[in-house]
Amino acid sequence: MQKPPNNKGFTYALVVALGGFLMGFDASVISGVVSFIESEFQLDKLQVGWAVASLTLTASLAMLIAGPLSQRFGRISILKLAACLFAVSAILSALAPNYFWLVAARMLGGFGVGAALIIAPMYIAESSPPELRGRRVSLNQLNIVIGISAAFFTNYAILLFAQSAMFGIDLQNAWRWMLGIEALPAILYLIGLYIVPESPRWLMLKGRDTEANEVLDASIGTQKAHIEINNIKTDLARPEHKTPVLELFQKPLRLALFLGLTLAITQQITGINAIFFYAPMIFEQSGIGTNASFVQAILVGLTNLVFTLLAIAFIDKVGRKPLLVFGLSGIAFFMMMLAYQFSNAQYIISATDLQGFDGVVLSQLQSIQEQVFASDIAFKTALSITLGTEQALSLEAELLAAAININATWVLIGILGFVACFAVSIGPVMWVLFSELFPNRLRAIAISCVGLVNSAVSFLVQLVFPWELANFGSALTFAIYGTFSIIGLVIVIRWLPETKGRSLESIEVLLNPNSAKA
Repeated sequence: MQKPPNNKGFTYALVVALGGFLMGFDASVISGVVSFIESEFQLDKLQVGWAVASLTLTASLAMLIAGPLSQRFGRISILKLAACLFAVSAILSALAPNYFWLVAARMLGGFGVGAALIIAPMYIAESSPPELRGRRVSLNQLNIVIGISAAFFTNYAILLFAQSAMFGIDLQNAWRWMLGIEALPAILYLIGLYIVPESPRWLMLKGRDTEANEVLDASIGTQKAHIEINNIKTDLARPEHKTPVLELFQKPLRLALFLGLTLAITQQITGINAIFFYAPMIFEQSGIGTNASFVQAILVGLTNLVFTLLAIAFIDKVGRKPLLVFGLSGIAFFMMMLAYQFSNAQYIISATDLQGFDGVVLSQLQSIQEQVFASDIAFKTALSITLGTEQALSLEAELLAAAININATWVLIGILGFVACFAVSIGPVMWVLFSELFPNRLRAIAISCVGLVNSAVSFLVQLVFPWELANFGSALTFAIYGTFSIIGLVIVIRWLPETKGRSLESIEVLLNPNSAKA
């Protein structure tokens, strides 16, 4: 008699996907910290970029080794290690006495981010039936965006507490509370992982077939478990290769690798983490003020959450490719809208705008009062000439916000539209496709490789974004992101096949017909 599936499979996926929550929180909490540490540690633009991007650098390194380590020690063992790294990093970041130790603590957390980012979706894909795999793998992306939203919300709440001197939080140390609070969910994640069994595919790879059968039986039911067991056995029976990394570059897997790399690069080079990690900075430059910029950052997080839920609802109904085509088209449109809005902005300093500045600054800026500047670059250059480079940099954000004349509503619409299109498409869909495009025997190492590229591009985007704004201006920066999204869209339309509803083994045959003969 067939044993019906229970909720254990979903429960396992949900617990494992909480690693995505920690990743999203850890990565985006820095958005509220930037302005505080820039002032406290007297940082230049590249140092600000490094404080944000350093976590992603070590996440990239972790992606390179997490896959092979999970192949040896198991998926859950590596996720437990990641949970420990999240907790320790949060505590050390909150206690950092200077810039060096803050960056070091953030980099430690980056190893947890990289491991969770690739191992969690890998585990879920290996433990889910084909008809539910898209939605279950998307739980990881859902948790990432919940984590991002939670970080925006807690940043704003702590800011309000600090401004009101509540709970013993003062404004100077608010950023430490923003970073340290992550230790709580990290500890809960570590506890939760102790109820999750190992991946059935990993168990069979290690010859533990009975345990694998028990996990699948409890997760998807007896009949489906029997089918999955046979599929895995067939795949593992194929001859092993001594150089799996080199095999990725051989002709049979070139299409899968090309598509994986395209998705990895496109997801980040369209500027999503520039928006997430610098949202308050971007909104402040549209002239709305600090508190309002934190509120609008929360809107970014909520938009990301709502449209990720829509992606999860439709990914196994509509399919992967239609969502990508729709989303990348929208990303290009809204990025170009932002470029247009900032290209038409004007910058004018009036006497009213300068209220609250000290007398020395007032006298220095008299020469450019009421002068109209057509771009942020021209305005920044005038500030540098008038105030001197060092003083201009220290007052730049405040003066930009005061001087800009732009339709802030359209800027908000452009950013929220971009985030919505990202969240309903390449945000969650990329990770689902990563778990589907590569053959079982190479999946761990392949996801590590493309995940490394994804994280490396993310690192570069985060690192250079403040520099781009300072040297290219907002309009050109957003236009560059829009152009890259168009390139990704063309490749998806031309070469990406639909993988909806297919078994992992049949997808391998779809991308490489010769594999069926192996």
